[in-house]
Amino acid sequence: MANLKVINEEKLKDWAKEIFKKNSFNMIDVSSKKETFRRALASGKIYVGKEVFNLIRNKEMPKGDPITLAEVSAILGVKKTSELIPLCHPLPIDHTATKIIMHEDDSSLEVFCVVSAVAKTGVEMEAIMGVNAALITIYDLSKIVNPHLRIDNVKLLIKEGGKSGLWINPDGLPEFLKDIF
Repeated sequence: MANLKVINEEKLKDWAKEIFKKNSFNMIDVSSKKETFRRALASGKIYVGKEVFNLIRNKEMPKGDPITLAEVSAILGVKKTSELIPLCHPLPIDHTATKIIMHEDDSSLEVFCVVSAVAKTGVEMEAIMGVNAALITIYDLSKIVNPHLRIDNVKLLIKEGGKSGLWINPDGLPEFLKDIF
């Protein structure tokens, strides 16, 4: 026991940071953060053209219904986020839901994905990944009819929880959310 060295507790706490702080990439250390309720809503749009839009609306797409499959794909995107984005923490997702709105005026489909969890870090990336997975699925099922498709305006709309509380995108919210916020 005489060979035991007493180490200052402050030094012991920071030894990992000192060794690894020169790395160019590192996952943020959330070990000292408290778990809080986190929720995020993201959106994005795909422009499919009139022909594809009408085929989707009439459920006549050659490969099947892009909306239904996109909703399933969004769930998978949310669940797999930490496997695809290198520095994202794996999170215990408590809820996710997807809403797809068809806009006849510009032949587009707008995807909304909400994600919630009780965690030490936010679920923004999961919501954005859910939107992207849905949009890419719609793209994949639509390109057979019209390869001239455009995915646009993927963004975070709302995030809540943690130290920063509620954040609402300063560019505004869709009409159906304006009564709530």
